[in-house]
Amino acid sequence: MKKSKKLFLVLAGLFMLVILYISYDIASKTTYPGSKGNLKERIAPSDTTSNDPAEKD
Repeated sequence: MKKSKKLFLVLAGLFMLVILYISYDIASKTTYPGSKGNLKERIAPSDTTSNDPAEKD
């Protein structure tokens, strides 16, 4: 095997390891949207300020 092919394989392996590490890191910091359940704030936001101009005095 040529030296350039060995170097390519080593660099490709290192690149894959770095990509796998970054993917794992990002995945560990996020949660699946369905895992939180349906909170009341998601279903009906409890916004106390109104943006409707018809309700202003």
